[in-house]
Amino acid sequence: MAIDPTYMKGKAAIVGVTDRVSPTGVLGVPERQLEMEMIGEALEDAGLTIADVDGICAAGFMMPSMELAEHLGITPRWTNSTMTGGSSFEVHVQQAAAAIALGQAEVVVSVYAQTPRARGKGLGDMSAMMGMMDQSNPMPMVEWEMPAGNVMPGGAYALAASRHMAKYGTTSEQLAQIAVSTREWACKNPRARYQEPITIDDVLASPMISTPLRRLDCCLVTDGAGAFVMTSAERAKDLKKKPIYVLGTGTAHDHAMMISQMPDLATTPGVISGREAFKQADLTPNDVDLLMSYDSFTITVALSIEDLGFCPKGEVGAFVEDGKLGPGGSFPVNTSGGGLSYTHPGMYGMFLIVEAVRQLRGECDDRQLDNPKVAIAHGCGGVLSCTSTAILGTEDAL
Repeated sequence: MAIDPTYMKGKAAIVGVTDRVSPTGVLGVPERQLEMEMIGEALEDAGLTIADVDGICAAGFMMPSMELAEHLGITPRWTNSTMTGGSSFEVHVQQAAAAIALGQAEVVVSVYAQTPRARGKGLGDMSAMMGMMDQSNPMPMVEWEMPAGNVMPGGAYALAASRHMAKYGTTSEQLAQIAVSTREWACKNPRARYQEPITIDDVLASPMISTPLRRLDCCLVTDGAGAFVMTSAERAKDLKKKPIYVLGTGTAHDHAMMISQMPDLATTPGVISGREAFKQADLTPNDVDLLMSYDSFTITVALSIEDLGFCPKGEVGAFVEDGKLGPGGSFPVNTSGGGLSYTHPGMYGMFLIVEAVRQLRGECDDRQLDNPKVAIAHGCGGVLSCTSTAILGTEDAL
């Protein structure tokens, strides 16, 4: 029997969000305490309490959702410790929406806190990447890629950028425009790590990290935390804030942690995750008002724009060079300032969801878009390895 691909559309909603960042990049609060505070704030945002929670999500290792539930003193009937790096939280949206639709849970919380700056490690994405590998065996990238000079994670993304440039003629100036547009949004966000404007020349003059990516092509390393709460569409109608419905989701991955095993360096699994999400939502890229794209590097955004269908493959350079991603542009992307200028504790996917929800609820002050109805949170984990696409919308989008 054929299954209606739109069956899940609008059956679950995000009803509470919160995040914690600092313009200094340092929070100075232990991670477990941050988790507790984020859960409390997200529940307060929704008008719920911990007693309402019967589902819990936490991305990490050694069964973190179980440990978290024990610390909270709750006994959830649904649990999720899925870990796909930066896309983990979009995966949580997908899986929680399914659980809620099937009656396996009614109120689900997902939380994230990481403090690389406070710990003084400065590891950023690499701390998450290391944990994603089997620690009982040598990491394949250590044996096969790093001896060849592939310094992680920048080296892997530099290979993708180099391939895109060679294949399609994309330029460093065009990638730099992504960083410039993202910084323009950050300048409107008093909570962003960096709030001073930059130019394409500034990006090109910043130190080379791994050719062709320069420092301002690369994400921040900051402390940060966040959480979101989901429930059924029926229950959401009676809660504190305007519900933001899950319209469609999709997840795909095509390799693990070695960029050398990526089938096509210029194409991510977002082609598949995006296609599945749009099919479930019964929407097209033309219906989207806001893209919150993972931006570990400028090339990550470029590939996401193409693979989700916002422009043809190979044409993203020309697509972005007029500044349409920034304030006043026709295609707003990463309105918080993104991982390039807002915050990036290691797995940025949580902050994509929080900003998308706030934009759809009209809560973004100076950077607020004009009545958006549909937003995408598109996470990317590993080294362009696993993408997860969540299409969110207001009641008008149902």
